Amino acid sequence: MIFAGLGPYLIYLVVGILLAMDVHEFSHAWVADKLGDPTPKEAGRLSLNPRAHLDPLGTLSMLVIGLGWGKPVVINPLKLRTGPQLGMAMVGIAGPLSNLLVAALLAVPLRLHWVPFMPQVIAGFPFSWGDLFSWVIWLNLALAVFNLIPFSPLDGSRLLAALLPERWFYTLARYERYTLFLFLGLIIAERFMETGILASIIFPPVEWLWGTLVGMTPPFPWR
Repeated sequence: MIFAGLGPYLIYLVVGILLAMDVHEFSHAWVADKLGDPTPKEAGRLSLNPRAHLDPLGTLSMLVIGLGWGKPVVINPLKLRTGPQLGMAMVGIAGPLSNLLVAALLAVPLRLHWVPFMPQVIAGFPFSWGDLFSWVIWLNLALAVFNLIPFSPLDGSRLLAALLPERWFYTLARYERYTLFLFLGLIIAERFMETGILASIIFPPVEWLWGTLVGMTPPFPWR
């Protein structure tokens, strides 16, 4: 996986995780608030402070396994003025879209070679702005694609649910807590049993997006 053999790149990974998850979860909260649900704001989630959005277990999983998650934003679907199904789909897509936007914005200076890859020693650490931008872009792309998988509790399941009959929508909502355990099992199996299932889903579109936005080979071992 991308996180094997990090060495001096640990700081880039941490910065990338903090930024990607922070923007992702804030976007969920912001869209829910704009659609009329005050629940995220009341819970302190309408903030760009990473402490408001990081889930300790999800962050540890990201560092150790290579896949993780932020603290879920609690939404009251009945308060969304567009209705539960469409509203939850809009809230759900906001996270991945925000990650794609961050990646696209940071890719511009990298593609135009405005950001140097030559490392400079800062506090005894060989720091490279080019490497930092690369990691942040890659992690935002990975988080976006990962969350678009149509499997509960990922954001892609919200989009799928918007297309289902109303009775199916509420049935799936009741069973979401159980699919969460299956989801965690898939992540653990991916890392320790090397199933390659999630990697085969995530990496092809991430590599295509990276090539389209940045136009060069990633400067790190991404597999």
